[in-house]
Amino acid sequence: HFGWTSFHFDWIKNKDFVIYTVVIAGVWQASGFVMAMFLAGLRGIDGEIMKAAQIDGASPFQLYRRIVIPLLRPIFLSAFIVLAHMAIKSYDLVVALTSGGPGGSAWLPSNFMYEYTFKRNEMAVGSASAIIMLMTISAIIVPYLYSELKEKAR
Repeated sequence: HFGWTSFHFDWIKNKDFVIYTVVIAGVWQASGFVMAMFLAGLRGIDGEIMKAAQIDGASPFQLYRRIVIPLLRPIFLSAFIVLAHMAIKSYDLVVALTSGGPGGSAWLPSNFMYEYTFKRNEMAVGSASAIIMLMTISAIIVPYLYSELKEKAR
């Protein structure tokens, strides 16, 4: 209610807004992990590199653009992969918050897979959706692994 007596908005029962509620909860759920990843990456940057760039006359913007961001590239890619994986398999979040939402409006691929495999006992549809999820995750991870191997080969 936000302290206003005349304002009431049902975040979970509104079929047009329920998916945004799930996204907000997912972002909140993952933000601590992602912050910890970036903090570890920032602490791993050698201070000598930063000092050398400052001595060479680099501005603060140039420090971040030319040194910090390139050194955090593996962290960005790892965070992207972890977040994409979490987004695809967010079955528990959707069920805990909305039970699928009004009219299934908050269904994700994992909810679809569970529904057809275990509740409707249609194993072929459930297996097909699992394979599609695997291909989606692979389409995200394989280019990342390729770029990492290419980077190490240099």
